[in-house]
Amino acid sequence: MPEEKLEQAMEVYQEDERKGVQNLLEASRARLLRYEKEKERIEELCRYEKSFRQYSFICGIDEVGRGPLAGPVVAGAVILPKDSRILYINDSKKLSAAKREELFEIIKKEAVSVGIGLVPHTVIDEINILQATYEAMRKAIASLPVTPDLLLNDAVTIPGVDIRQVPLIKGDAKSISIGAASIMAKVYRDRMMEEYDKMYPGYGFASNKGYGSSEHIRALKEMGPSPIHRMSFLKNII
Repeated sequence: MPEEKLEQAMEVYQEDERKGVQNLLEASRARLLRYEKEKERIEELCRYEKSFRQYSFICGIDEVGRGPLAGPVVAGAVILPKDSRILYINDSKKLSAAKREELFEIIKKEAVSVGIGLVPHTVIDEINILQATYEAMRKAIASLPVTPDLLLNDAVTIPGVDIRQVPLIKGDAKSISIGAASIMAKVYRDRMMEEYDKMYPGYGFASNKGYGSSEHIRALKEMGPSPIHRMSFLKNII
């Protein structure tokens, strides 16, 4: 039952003294308390969006995949409606895979605009991971169907972008827009790595997503690099 209807349903059973009913009521009160705390957290997560309310389209920007040994770096760009209060948005690393998948679909449905930018491993090797990250972010912004007039970025200022930017350290845990961008980028890249696992089995891409797990390092030493490995990241491994 949705939390919005739970309190009304609880009132019907307030006078019921059966132990099972009282236990259920107690669990429902605890659930409602968690729900109210989550609403308060999300409201606080909107503080930057509210402080820049004079802008029409505020876009959160974040990336995933700087550290892996294989696969692309991916950036997400999300413009949410000003009244958006999607519960449980957070730094994608703090969420379970199932919750990220759930929120991915909600964000995609509710957002004013979503953009994804991807830079493959070959370009990462050519221009280095920092420049590739900037390029992924520029691509994400360019792919937005709606042009933003303010960017809230996770930690960085993106070169070559004329839109006003506000970098926020650990922004995916401070801004609902950046948190949403983090989730979109993470799920998009994770799905890619799961497909790569089918193409290049043995490295554990479905589970490690290209990061340097012990399984992954062992496979590299036994099989050598796959076609999607970042060769510039492997100099001290193979």
